[in-house]
Amino acid sequence: MNIRNSVYLLLAMSFTASADDVAIAAVIDDFHDAAAHGDNARYLGHMTDDAVFMGTDEWERWPKQPDFVDYVGGRFKDGNGWTYRSVERNIQLADAGNIAWFDEVIFSETSGRFRGTGVVVLENGTWKIAHYAMSFLVFNENWQDVIELSKQTSAMKKNTESGQ
Repeated sequence: MNIRNSVYLLLAMSFTASADDVAIAAVIDDFHDAAAHGDNARYLGHMTDDAVFMGTDEWERWPKQPDFVDYVGGRFKDGNGWTYRSVERNIQLADAGNIAWFDEVIFSETSGRFRGTGVVVLENGTWKIAHYAMSFLVFNENWQDVIELSKQTSAMKKNTESGQ
């Protein structure tokens, strides 16, 4: 292979990676937009059939079928959902080119900043979300207060469950 062909190959590879990044970002952005508009079909359509959504509470592990489908159906029934927009995102494409992972900082006008992380897979030429996890961002300076609050809430829940 001569130098000119090597340069063309490198350019083609970088174009493919950036095209995938753009396509993946568009899927994630539309996923968030669908939620903001309470568009059940569009929102869930961005997920693989065996996708999992991890919420912010410790018990929130939502397999798409049937749990998350039911939850989203209830939350979106009036055409409203939740509104988060990405303010920072990193996407890493696997060498095979059919799987990628991402992390993003998302913002809500009502609740502030969160972190979203996920895995997307290429299914029949379309990027789909296979896993999405959402977590609160906590300033290091607030860490001890958050730990104490979590301990108090956990104890309260245990007392409630035991009937005390």
